[in-house]
Amino acid sequence: MSDSPTAAPSANRRTPLYEAHRRLGGKMVPFGGWEMPVEYSGVLPEHRAVRERAGLFDVSHMGEISIQGPEALALVQHVTSNDAGRLHLDQAQYSGLMTARGTFVDDLLVHKFSDRQYWLVVNAANCEKDFHYIREQNRFDAEVIDVSERYTQLALQGPATVRILQPLTSIALAPIRYYWFTTGKVLGVDCILSRTGYTGEDGFELYFDPEHSETVWNGLLEAGRSEGLLPCGLGARNTLRLEAGMALYGHEIDDTTTPLEAGLGWITKLTKPEFLGKAVIERQAREGLQRKLIGLEMIEPGIARDGYTVLREGQPVGRVTSGGPAPALGKNIGMAYVPVALAEPGTVLEIQIRARTAQAKVIPLPFYRRPH
Repeated sequence: MSDSPTAAPSANRRTPLYEAHRRLGGKMVPFGGWEMPVEYSGVLPEHRAVRERAGLFDVSHMGEISIQGPEALALVQHVTSNDAGRLHLDQAQYSGLMTARGTFVDDLLVHKFSDRQYWLVVNAANCEKDFHYIREQNRFDAEVIDVSERYTQLALQGPATVRILQPLTSIALAPIRYYWFTTGKVLGVDCILSRTGYTGEDGFELYFDPEHSETVWNGLLEAGRSEGLLPCGLGARNTLRLEAGMALYGHEIDDTTTPLEAGLGWITKLTKPEFLGKAVIERQAREGLQRKLIGLEMIEPGIARDGYTVLREGQPVGRVTSGGPAPALGKNIGMAYVPVALAEPGTVLEIQIRARTAQAKVIPLPFYRRPH
């Protein structure tokens, strides 16, 4: 989950690590209403660092919303597509924040802190919208609180993550499973430590009081120096998530797309008694899809950029939602919505690249899976 550039520079906010990014030579750009580093040493070396060693991202622009009270679960179940009732204490899940039309308000992570408290991590550009939307839907004995200002969020990602992080904490990291979390101290700072991420690699996301931002950021960079850890910007974050076939709000998912169209039926539990948009999604499941999100691999030279037209025998059939080089795979890839009849792997399509077309073939998602 992430978000797209939306705000003009004059409207941008800064994370507590803004000055640290500038000192490291980070190239700052407007992103989701924030001024964020897009790269330091370059997208390619940062991408390879995460795939082969480790990378550290400042993702403090993301939003956090606490839902608490006797009927906290009922509210979460009403507004999201996944089944939060299946969560154990200290477990998280990927989910969709849904409209009554069965489309996405946002994608998010749901964390269960207790039977009376659930914690949502939402996209930066959507945080205020999501907060007000959830409050509007709240007919339950639950309180909705935007707690984003209370947290800095860092993402340490890559195969060397545990080797870097374990000496800095007394928390036993190896037993923490994917999409589970715990609390404890890292570098002497109280943290929520979640085995989640947006890169397709192993890693942890750390949440802690912003006053300790530079202590933890600098401490992690120093601890990871011998492992080849690099500070990474949003450019590499995007190429990594694209290789992993992960949806980006405003590209693969938005308020016009349903989970089934986006290949996210696995986060849509129609066995739940009720949630916003359930009836629409059930009808779509019965009647079948008209369009579907696919993976594309370029056959001919060219890059399928976001927004490019997809054609079949010269006729427009869809558009590229995300596209670019895949550094770890050595090929150019993309995702697009096309009619279901054209979604079979091996189908040859064309991408309109300015005044010419280039062939691409449909391939399964994700493009990249980390070795186990």
